[in-house]
Amino acid sequence: MTRLRCVFHGHVQHVGFRYTAYYFARQLYITGWVDNRSDGTVEMEAQGSPLMLQKLLSKLKGQFEIDHVEVEKQPPRPEERRFSVRGYGG
Repeated sequence: MTRLRCVFHGHVQHVGFRYTAYYFARQLYITGWVDNRSDGTVEMEAQGSPLMLQKLLSKLKGQFEIDHVEVEKQPPRPEERRFSVRGYGG
């Protein structure tokens, strides 16, 4: 089980990014959350197998105009059971 914190830079707000991430994460059995940040980026914590996390990032990169992604490992949260969309926009 791997958990990643990702910050997406580029044209990622007001384009359906959070709900697309939610849809892809659910398809790939990934838990975590996604949220818009006030600086125009989108932050996501995602947890699952390394292969499924790689697929999630590839799908998002193929769908949106992402300039770059900051990625760092986080401690797993085994109690987490779902993926959620946080906030109401940025």
